[in-house]
Amino acid sequence: ALDELDRELALEIERLQEQRRTIAELRAMEQRFEVARMLTQGKVYSEILERTGASSATISRVARSLTDSDGGYERIFARMKGEK
Repeated sequence: ALDELDRELALEIERLQEQRRTIAELRAMEQRFEVARMLTQGKVYSEILERTGASSATISRVARSLTDSDGGYERIFARMKGEK
């Protein structure tokens, strides 16, 4: 009986950890999206850092993805404009 409770507790802990990771990942995606939006508006790194709390490394990675990627952020922005 105790082994069963231990297994159930371990599974519940694992579910909670997965949920926390998912929330953290969603928050990180939201932050990167906001950084991308601000970069496309011509905002400078210092303003982006101050307003989003993103690190300069994150801002640099997003900036690089805006110039070196297949246009994922731009497609999202265009789709959002079309929905408004």
